[in-house]
Amino acid sequence: MDAAERHVPVMLERVVALLAPALARPGAVVVDATLGLGGHSEAFLRQFPEVRLIGLDRDPNALRLAGERLARYQDEDQERITLVHAVYDELPRVLADLDIAAIDGILFDLGVSSMQLDEANRGFAYAQDAPLDMRMDPTGPTTAADIVNTYSAADLARILFQYGEEKFARRIADRIVRERETEPFTNSARLSELVRNAIPQAARRTGGHPAKRTFQALRIEVNGELDVLRRALPAALEALALHGRIVVMSYHSLEDRITKQAFAPGTKSDVPDDLPVIPAGHEPYLKLLTRGAERPTEEEVAANPRAASARVRAAERIRERGLVA
Repeated sequence: MDAAERHVPVMLERVVALLAPALARPGAVVVDATLGLGGHSEAFLRQFPEVRLIGLDRDPNALRLAGERLARYQDEDQERITLVHAVYDELPRVLADLDIAAIDGILFDLGVSSMQLDEANRGFAYAQDAPLDMRMDPTGPTTAADIVNTYSAADLARILFQYGEEKFARRIADRIVRERETEPFTNSARLSELVRNAIPQAARRTGGHPAKRTFQALRIEVNGELDVLRRALPAALEALALHGRIVVMSYHSLEDRITKQAFAPGTKSDVPDDLPVIPAGHEPYLKLLTRGAERPTEEEVAANPRAASARVRAAERIRERGLVA
């Protein structure tokens, strides 16, 4: 299957609508910080014929497939599409290399991509037996097997609790350490079975697959996802042009909380609350475009179950930072 057949973009119409006022401007530049298979980017290019797209992804295979999907929109006279092998916290370097001073829109569609989930040999899916890899960039130095086989019980418990919100983190970590002394972990099926057996039977009846939270935590640790996001969001906000817009789609509470915290300071004045008048140039520089985190419709979830946990937050830059009006 090609990229279009393999990928159903989540909340596509809403994402496009949130970014549309910024992307409709002449000469607009949009960054798809998590290009994946290019579903959202294709919609941007199709709906806004003059927009320039900068697509980032850490997965070379995703870049190749998205490039094939988007090739029809490339302009021979002007480089309309630029795809870059990069993690999204590298945005400042990418923009500097391309001599782009500011951007009009940026999308973060976080988490693991459809392609990575569907390729069993990548080891992301707990329901399929595969090597314990989980690297979004296959050239990365650390695999899930490295973590499972080398981290102390305390460190394993920490990441399972922090990144997977797994309340049986210590039990699972202790079981892993004990079992790896007999034989190192190399495949996902053995780890998935261990997690299932480590969790009390009563707790297995709710919350989906017993290994879901453990696999999420390992994936986040392998790819440094939350640390990358904490660096990337301030950089993205800094790069926005006046009336530029940012959309962040997250799939679990940890990502959504980081996004909410990154937006919050910009929506408030940077002067003391008891000051009777806010001086010009010190007003909030961000306006929230969503009330809390928006969720997909029931109809979309029925058609695309992978959309079920999606949460979207968006904001617009309404003032240049550091400038007095």
